Amino acid sequence: MKSFTIPEFYRSPVISKLKQLRREKDPRKKDMRPSALDFGPVQIFIARHFGFCYGVENAIEISFKAVEENPGKRIFLLSQMIHNPAVNNDLTSRGVQFLMDTAGNMLVPFENLTPDDIVIIPAFGTTIAIEEKLRSLGIDPLKYNTTCPFVERVWNRAGKLGDDQHTIIIHGKPEHEETRATFSRSAAQAPALVVNDMDEAKSVGDFILGKITEAVFLEKFGKRISAGFSPEKDFTRVGVINQTTMLASDTQAIADYFRQVMLEKYGEAELKNHFADTRDTLCYATNENQDATYGLLETGADLALVVGGYNSSNTSHLVELCEQKFPTYFIKDETELLSAETIRHFDLHTHAAKETANWLPGKRPLKIAAGLPARTVLWMPCCSVCWGILMMCGSRRMRWNCWRGSCKSGIY
Repeated sequence: MKSFTIPEFYRSPVISKLKQLRREKDPRKKDMRPSALDFGPVQIFIARHFGFCYGVENAIEISFKAVEENPGKRIFLLSQMIHNPAVNNDLTSRGVQFLMDTAGNMLVPFENLTPDDIVIIPAFGTTIAIEEKLRSLGIDPLKYNTTCPFVERVWNRAGKLGDDQHTIIIHGKPEHEETRATFSRSAAQAPALVVNDMDEAKSVGDFILGKITEAVFLEKFGKRISAGFSPEKDFTRVGVINQTTMLASDTQAIADYFRQVMLEKYGEAELKNHFADTRDTLCYATNENQDATYGLLETGADLALVVGGYNSSNTSHLVELCEQKFPTYFIKDETELLSAETIRHFDLHTHAAKETANWLPGKRPLKIAAGLPARTVLWMPCCSVCWGILMMCGSRRMRWNCWRGSCKSGIY
């Protein structure tokens, strides 16, 4: 796979060595057991797959290329490049400005742009309408286009589904930048709608099977369907694609559900004419990260620390998985470790930061599952979090190893 040139700020010698060891010992990526960092009184377990994925490294490389190649010019990111505050803050410190926020609200009016300005498309991609708007202003939206290739692969599949007269069902968060971009691309090719989860998918299935009326369907999905969508006509052939940061297992479950719906309505002999198999569009990084997280859940850890951006879909899903097994704390960096007694963390359920007392158990050795998402984690903040934990637990000794490995290093 291609390697990228990104700033050293985003790398750590320890983490890089750890990833190298796992690649050497498990080149086919079959062993999903986590790596163990053994610090004596503290053991930190890191999922088999973690860190920046191909799409994010590609986006970082292109963004820094835009900065380096255009000294003195105004440089704008359409919106956050990825949902990681450290990456976005680093770019703004270099003079990059945001045109809009993550919800699509304008921060800098398009009318203020000139043909001399540089606009970077984020890794999530953007809508056809925004691309056309930039072109009308004399700005090439593809010159510094950081759209993830795996997002573009989903768009390509949407085009193929449209060519085959399928309605496109998008599994994604309706307001997420990537979902808005994918909906735009899909709606240009075929009837399209967005479902957020299995409950919403079942509402669509109920309509297809005649269990609810068109009025009920439109009340629920009227703002999630493409222009001219006809519920009565547009559900004879369907295919499912997704926002690539959704849990792959959830998307597959939704696709399997619609397959069953079409099987029930049309029968086995006609199924292939009414349902498209799209499992090959699921993002490799999301798949690997999810499988590795399930391995992390088997460690018997005392707690989990998940490090990442609070508005990151990928990180949020990792938190949800860890919460099934451990007390889980979602933090953005080491500054949230207020003391051995108190931690500040983000609560996914209330969507607000909170402080929790007595979060760090006194038992030794203390086992911590470290949640490092595949798209949004930065090496240095994660290493700083580990170091902060060690200091709180009084450990100055480091010994790290990989499962099935013999690599040990002592730092005193």
